Amino acid sequence: MNKLVTVVVIDDHPFFRDGLSRGLAATGRVSVVGEASDGRSGVETIRENSPDVAVVDYQMPGMSGVDVAHSVSRDGLGTKVLLLSAITDAPIVFEALQSGASGYLSKESDRDEIVRAVMAVARGETVIPPELAGGVAAQIRAHTGSDTPVLSERESQVLNAFARGLSIPQVAAELYIGASTVKTHTQRLYEKLGVSDRAAAVAEGMRRGLID
Repeated sequence: MNKLVTVVVIDDHPFFRDGLSRGLAATGRVSVVGEASDGRSGVETIRENSPDVAVVDYQMPGMSGVDVAHSVSRDGLGTKVLLLSAITDAPIVFEALQSGASGYLSKESDRDEIVRAVMAVARGETVIPPELAGGVAAQIRAHTGSDTPVLSERESQVLNAFARGLSIPQVAAELYIGASTVKTHTQRLYEKLGVSDRAAAVAEGMRRGLID
């Protein structure tokens, strides 16, 4: 039996917090080990329970979700922070990632999307809305130096297609090449970026400013 991902839910709205906790627990893949109604008590709840993931409201009075992510990262608590927000704006998402968050989703995401994001950040992946990938990459390019590997034109096209959420068959159709050829480019891309899956490739590509 697979180990359940342990989660703490931090949100100042009781109805949303309760609904999210129930929805996560109902999947059978997540164990909600704690809840908090504000950022400060949320950090303490994370310290007490050491969850795999904290699902945190971006906008809370006092200590914001970004402040929570920063505290967790600064203190080396080991918990991955997934922020949920009504605001989906590339500079804000970039700030959240810079502060230590592992993921950022709209509060309008359905339960399955949130669960997938929880599982992904628990595996060490970075999760952002696909439609913001380009904007976040631009923010990263503006703030980072050059540790950029040289990608071929096809590798770059494949990486950018992955950032838009396309699968290998969809990339093949878009580029008018065979799926096996896309797999070959994908493997070379993984080797250059030092990753082993598409989500990690997108995250690393964004970090290095390789996504248009």
